Amino acid sequence: MEEELIYLNALNRISFLGPARIVALLKHFGSPREAWCASRSELGEIPELKGYEERLLDERRWIDPQGEWQRLQKLRISCLSLHSSNYPPLLKQIPQPPPLLYCRGTWPKSDSPAVSVVGSRRCTFYGREVARRLAGELVTAGLIVVSGMALGIDTAAHDGALEAKGETIAVLGCSVERCYPLDNRDLMARIIKNGAVISEFPLDTPPLPQHFPRRNRIISGLTLGTVVVEASEKSGALITAFHALEQNREVFAVPGNIGSPYSRGCHRLLKEGARLVETAEDILEELGLDCAGSIAAAGAAATVREQKIAELEESERHLLELIPYQPQHIDEIIRCSGKEAARTGADLLSLELKGLIRQLPGKYFIRT
Repeated sequence: MEEELIYLNALNRISFLGPARIVALLKHFGSPREAWCASRSELGEIPELKGYEERLLDERRWIDPQGEWQRLQKLRISCLSLHSSNYPPLLKQIPQPPPLLYCRGTWPKSDSPAVSVVGSRRCTFYGREVARRLAGELVTAGLIVVSGMALGIDTAAHDGALEAKGETIAVLGCSVERCYPLDNRDLMARIIKNGAVISEFPLDTPPLPQHFPRRNRIISGLTLGTVVVEASEKSGALITAFHALEQNREVFAVPGNIGSPYSRGCHRLLKEGARLVETAEDILEELGLDCAGSIAAAGAAATVREQKIAELEESERHLLELIPYQPQHIDEIIRCSGKEAARTGADLLSLELKGLIRQLPGKYFIRT
């Protein structure tokens, strides 16, 4: 198995050998090592490589299979081939699955159900909160959340899964020893500790624009369904949704503000038959998964919340009713409360400590 991985990695480092050509090589020669050692005349027998024989031989001269394998070992990057027992079974079913996957972290169990949560990099506060909440509910119900570690909705989805102590997988459009975007370095480290960061791209691969549609087919291919939280009309998240449809997977969409450009992609999906999502239960029900645990957890959380509200002092309860489920500045809260700033500030702190509200940057507060 190690020899297969060594030579698969070497083949994968040849710039123009995508999944289709690598599979053609393996089908013709029977093993990665035989494919790697093939002569020019032998390569000429493969229709998919017609005209590329000399280029392949030229690139091959500069690649040391054993040296490249040692680089992976030093970086603690593991690999999975299509023949590996723990290669994701759903991903194996898609057209042209990656012949080789690279991973940092822990491969999930092959029978673990997963759902992808994706959306725009540029998004609203509403979109981020919905993505975070849905991801938390999904992992609480025992699912793995998959996304692309981009800024915006993807980041919120990973965060929500990690905050709920669940597993999450990030699929990159570059090699796994790189972090893209750089702002997500801390997030990437947390994902590696509590899930996996994976890619089909070999070491030293930069995040080029053409890599992300390929990345998106893996995001949808790993999962039973794809949830689009916010997406503009030209969002890459829609590409993930279309891949999901081609792969015969479920597509879900979260409705948004009809005036927001970040909701147009989701509303388009809903018009075309995507399942409307408000809670994780909508997703679990459509996928035919047991949602009893999710419902029970939600019910328990609601009971605890009601108990906390019942125990509030009158001034705290009045203030809580003034705080909406969207960001509101402290100055506006003080104005609406009609009380002194010091008293309102004390009540806000008490509500925050009880988990009933959350403070956001810039002295904004939101009801949880």
